[in-house]
Amino acid sequence: MISSMPNYSLRLPAFTVGKDALSAIRDVIPDHQKAVVIGGKKGINAIRARLEKAAQGAVDILDFLWYGGEASEENIVRLSGEDAVQRADILFAVGGGKALDTCKALGLRIGKPVYAFPTIASTCAACTAVAILYHPDGSFAGPCFLPGPPRHTFIDTEVIASAPERYLWAGLGDTCAKYFEAAVSSRGDELAYYHALGVSVSRSCLEPLLRYGEQAFRDHREKKVTEELTQVILTIIVTTAVASILLTADRIIDYNTGLAHAVFYALTAFPELHLERDHLHGEVVGFGVLILLLADGQEDMFRKMYAFNRSVGLPTGIGEIGITESDLQRVLPKVLSMPDIAHNPYPVTLDMLSGAFRKLQEMNEH
Repeated sequence: MISSMPNYSLRLPAFTVGKDALSAIRDVIPDHQKAVVIGGKKGINAIRARLEKAAQGAVDILDFLWYGGEASEENIVRLSGEDAVQRADILFAVGGGKALDTCKALGLRIGKPVYAFPTIASTCAACTAVAILYHPDGSFAGPCFLPGPPRHTFIDTEVIASAPERYLWAGLGDTCAKYFEAAVSSRGDELAYYHALGVSVSRSCLEPLLRYGEQAFRDHREKKVTEELTQVILTIIVTTAVASILLTADRIIDYNTGLAHAVFYALTAFPELHLERDHLHGEVVGFGVLILLLADGQEDMFRKMYAFNRSVGLPTGIGEIGITESDLQRVLPKVLSMPDIAHNPYPVTLDMLSGAFRKLQEMNEH
C-alpha cells in the first residue's frame, strides 16, 4: 500500500542565479519593505556593498546583525528581541548554512518572510524548508521543519566564486550524500508521489558533480565564474534542496537523510574532538558516504566515490576528520543511535559499521 496524504501542498524554491542576481530584488520584493540583514560576519562583509547597492530605493535596510555563531535556540531568542528585527517587515538571511538556518527558524518564530542570500555553496540551506539546529556547544539538537523554503533565494555566482574554496569542497561532499541516502532509505518501499519524485530528483544531485565537479573546483580556485561552476553551485544549493523538500514532505517518513549524516551528527556529540572547529559539515558527510556504501555492500560505487573524494581532496580516512581508532569505540554506538538511520531497509548493526570503517582504513593503507 502506498502511503499518502489526502491533500498536500508543497512550495518549491524560487531563485535567481548569476553575476547580477541581486538586481532581481526590485522585481521580487514588494517596494518599500523594511529589511534587517542577519548572517555570518564573513558573509555579510562579502555581500554588503552589493546588497546595499541593489536594495537602494527599493528596500530599506535597517541594520546588519550577526547571527551569533551557532544555529541555536538561544540565538533565535536573542535575535527576536533585537529592535531592528522587531521593526523589520522582512528578514534577509546571509551567509552559510548555520546563519541561513538561524534566520529561517527566526522567521518562523516571529512570522516574518525570509529571503536568502547564500555567500558560499557548502549546503542546500538557502533553499530548504528545514533548519538544522544545534546546542550552544555545537552538538546536534534536531531539525526545525518550516512551511516552505525562503520566499526567494538570490544566488550571486561572483560572490560564491570569491569565497574560500573549502566551502565549495564541502558542498560537493554534502550534495553527493543526497542521492545515496535517498536511494538506500527508500529501498523496497512503495512511495507516495512526492517521495518518488524526490528520489528521482536526488539522482541529479550526484550526476552533475561527477561530471563537472573537478573542473568546477579548479575554476573556483581561480575565482572564475564558468558554466561548470554554475552547474555545481545550482546542484548544491537548489537541486539538493528540491530533493530535501520532496523527501520530507509528509513529516512522517524521512527519506532525506541516512548513514552519511548519522556519522557527522554522532561526531558532534563529542566536543573534545573539535569537529565543529576543525571540519565542515559537508566534508564529514562526504566521508560518511564512503561508510554508507561499504555498509550497504555497494563495492563498485564505493570505488567510484573513493576516487572522486581523492580527486577533489575530500576525506577518505578517519585521520582526515580528526579521529583515531580508539575514538571509534565510543563514536560508533552513537552513530547507531542517530535518528538519521531510523528508516533503513535493514538494521544497521555495530558489526556492520565496524566492518565498513575497517575496510576503509585498509583501503587507505594500500
